[in-house]
Amino acid sequence: MKRRTAFITVGLCIVLVLSQSILNKALAQKPDSLSTVHIKFAVGADLSFLKMAEDHGTVFKDSGKVKPGLVIFREHGYNWIRLRLFYHPTRLPNNLSYTIAEAQAAKKLGYKFLLDYHYADSWADPGKQPTPKAWEGMSPNVLIDSVYAYTRNTIEAFRRAGVMPDMVQIGNEVRNGMLWPTGKLPEHWDTFAKLIQSGINGVDAGRGMSPRPLIMIHFDQGGNWALTKAFFDKLNSYGIKFDVIGLSYYPWWHGNLLDLRDNLLHIVKTYNKDVIVVETAYNHVPGEYIHKPAPFPETPEGQKEYLQSLVRTVLGVSSTKVKGIFWWEPAVMGGLGGRGYFDKDGNALPVMDVFDKYTHY
Repeated sequence: MKRRTAFITVGLCIVLVLSQSILNKALAQKPDSLSTVHIKFAVGADLSFLKMAEDHGTVFKDSGKVKPGLVIFREHGYNWIRLRLFYHPTRLPNNLSYTIAEAQAAKKLGYKFLLDYHYADSWADPGKQPTPKAWEGMSPNVLIDSVYAYTRNTIEAFRRAGVMPDMVQIGNEVRNGMLWPTGKLPEHWDTFAKLIQSGINGVDAGRGMSPRPLIMIHFDQGGNWALTKAFFDKLNSYGIKFDVIGLSYYPWWHGNLLDLRDNLLHIVKTYNKDVIVVETAYNHVPGEYIHKPAPFPETPEGQKEYLQSLVRTVLGVSSTKVKGIFWWEPAVMGGLGGRGYFDKDGNALPVMDVFDKYTHY
């Protein structure tokens, strides 16, 4: 009887293992049907430097009251946090442990979490997409495997820390590719597509049984439909499954608000994808418009007027596919060209109040 019970137990274990294997394969085969994340409207901020600032003694104030930065943004209607992740940063703080800690603090306050993979040791953008030093000289296939393994391992780390991302950005502003020179565009579209797919596969492998995060592809030219169409037509030819198109829109680089509106209208009509203005900013001190006319004054009041106009433009697009706005690095005092939400003394500027009327009752 004991021997028969042992055989039954072993048999059940084998069935369970096989069932789990089949389930995992099914999950991998239907990744676009698994995300349960719903975005009503993302009122977001990239707060990747916030923890560093507060760790170094920066004090933020709202209406004269000292409060943690995350609390200030949450009280003004911000419901999403975006955090960048560098592979092995040597000067900037945005490594895995730092990012997990900031995500944990945000999740406790009810934020949803967008993880921004740069796949670089430092900044990656259209003008530079440096391969991490540890990956330099790898063959394309080895690099593709490395992107998969790194993404899988880091997503697993976030999951185990209780801060599974709600959305994951595969690369940062990838109009000209990623991981140069191997994945540079337009020379290496086939390899670039495999790198993107390997990142997505890594997310699926690392999430375990957790719901699949939304997958974002980030394009920088928020006011240029021709460039946007050329890029996403080509990307879609590879059959890659993703959920959200993220746009950068800085008016001194990317056209006027009508250009942005035109691009948003074309995107939702052409691709049936959700779209988010995932990076934007405007100065509260003169910086970008010293030698050309400014659409809004570069003052605290002008900065607020810019965001108000941007919100009206985005909400005015007649589609439920337009899903939100993220300000880039508002939790700085005076620096980064004066694009933050605080003056040099840590006082919140008028722009902080823009979403109050949409989120307060």
